[in-house]
Amino acid sequence: MAADNAIVQAQFNPLIKPFLVMKIGVTMLCTVIGIPVAIIWFLGAGNWWARHYFDRLECHLGERSLRYRKGILVTTEKTIPLENIQDVTFVEGPILRRFHLSTLKFETAGHSAGQASDMHLTGIIDAQAFRAAIMAKREALRHPPQVQQDDAQLAALRSIEARLAEIAELLRVRRP
Repeated sequence: MAADNAIVQAQFNPLIKPFLVMKIGVTMLCTVIGIPVAIIWFLGAGNWWARHYFDRLECHLGERSLRYRKGILVTTEKTIPLENIQDVTFVEGPILRRFHLSTLKFETAGHSAGQASDMHLTGIIDAQAFRAAIMAKREALRHPPQVQQDDAQLAALRSIEARLAEIAELLRVRRP
């Protein structure tokens, strides 16, 4: 399936791989049960997983939606219509900065008060520019250019006016 006429395809920073290995490994080390698994993780399983995870990351900004896909064993694909995006938050903490990464978090319409959107994009190269592109596309959908619509309406009205003038002239000619 096409990526909704993808205009912008996000590129992910390869430094997300060591970041993910460290993030998940440290989480494993924080639990007693996870310590033996963390050893296996740091000895190579984490690098294998991060490489394959990175290879399957996709994010496409189309004309009307944003599509994100990730996963190795379980593939997750999420599509958000741009008109539902309320805000895109740019997050860059000290650990993310250490890896030259940032995260984009999406707030969407339709979520209840205590429920946040679960779409986070970590590792997009030039995330600020990608965020700006998303917001610009969203605004373009919310406020379509009036000039094009006005021009089309004006052309239709002129055509109607010309036809009415022809009819009026024919009626004048028929009257004795």
